[in-house]
Amino acid sequence: MEHLEQEVRRTILLALNEDRTTKDITSQACIPPEQLIRADFVLKQNSRVAGLRFLPWICETIDTSLKWQVHAFEGGEYGEGMILASIEGIAHSILAGERTALTLLQHASGVAHLTAQYVDAVKGFPCEILDTRKILPALRAIQKYAVKIGGGKNHRFHLEERFLIKNNHLALLKETSAHPVLDAIRRARILQPQIKIEVEVESLAALEEALQGKADVILLDNMPPDVVGQAVRLGQGRAYLEASGGITLENVQEYAATGVNGISIGALTHSVSAVDISLRM
Repeated sequence: MEHLEQEVRRTILLALNEDRTTKDITSQACIPPEQLIRADFVLKQNSRVAGLRFLPWICETIDTSLKWQVHAFEGGEYGEGMILASIEGIAHSILAGERTALTLLQHASGVAHLTAQYVDAVKGFPCEILDTRKILPALRAIQKYAVKIGGGKNHRFHLEERFLIKNNHLALLKETSAHPVLDAIRRARILQPQIKIEVEVESLAALEEALQGKADVILLDNMPPDVVGQAVRLGQGRAYLEASGGITLENVQEYAATGVNGISIGALTHSVSAVDISLRM
């Protein structure tokens, strides 16, 4: 996440260009170009808030003369009616960037709020809530940042960061190998010996093979809680065990109670609801 500002600025520029903010014909028709205004970002539901640190970057990209003030803490939980931040300056500039600013704040806050709900649900268990790579193109840095603001942990950021040997890799290796899990781990270790190796397994037999190969992380895919519990007993202390697949707010505590080290939730980023925030002049 060390390149967060660079990545977010790139996303902001892309969004503003898509919106043709220099050609806002409605503002040009209705509002004098010299008119100055103050606008407040107002929270319209109880929520954890993320993305406020993006506001200066948005303002600077739109119009360097804009002035901003943040009234809330990044990652704080606030109630309906809270004024999160204010912007002052030329009306045309503020209106041109309104949708970009709101969309990023609403989406980041939605990710952080949902993540916090999962983190709260497993409180008291030594279990981490992890994100996945089920993310929206161009929003990777923003979504993974918001997961951390919600109290979650980032899984691998991109394909180069960690080996993740999944069922498709193993299915292809089965054509030439009698022991695809062991063979995949061996190949990964030869290619990049310093990088962690994670293996996705769908059965206890495959788990045993991954443990035999000394995988660093083992992803228990679509296993019910009772089977995850058996996997934890088999792999205790031998690898980091991660549960994933079909896990919701309703059953996440049951999974955490098995003793699994982490639970990865694709829904944190791929199907999150935006938090309701409005911009009032």
